[in-house]
Amino acid sequence: MQLKADVVSVLDDLRRIIQVLRESSREAERTLGVSGAQLFALRALADGELSLNELAARTRTHQSTVSVVVKRLVAAGLVNSAAARDDARRLVLALTPRGRALLARAPLAAQHRLIAGLEGLPAAQRLALSGALRALVHEMGLDDEAPAMFFEDGEAQRTKKRARDA
Repeated sequence: MQLKADVVSVLDDLRRIIQVLRESSREAERTLGVSGAQLFALRALADGELSLNELAARTRTHQSTVSVVVKRLVAAGLVNSAAARDDARRLVLALTPRGRALLARAPLAAQHRLIAGLEGLPAAQRLALSGALRALVHEMGLDDEAPAMFFEDGEAQRTKKRARDA
């Protein structure tokens, strides 16, 4: 089977990106006890209170996706969820002192590098990349797959397995 050089090039570049994201998430879990996705969400909350929708926008994820991460952060005592002062129907999220202390010793999550890289591309290249990735997702039959935050589910499952095995 003859490999096409452009396919190999795309696969190699995807491998590089996935590898740095995976390593960043593993390092965060090993040193801080949180996944890379959780660290990314904590960083987004560093500047002050946000609603769940605002946090989703800052992390560039869907509200339902970031909601799962927030539940884990609240359960770990790193984030508080409370009614907004101006509207009791709206919940706001904020770092706890424990969450701030964790961030003080935490490196940036690799997602920040990915976003900075994407935002650094000229608009035409970003648009072309977006279209190409959309087409790839369609060709793979993944249109209906909900996009989770990078490695959040896998990291959580490994953590639960380690706790069971201990």
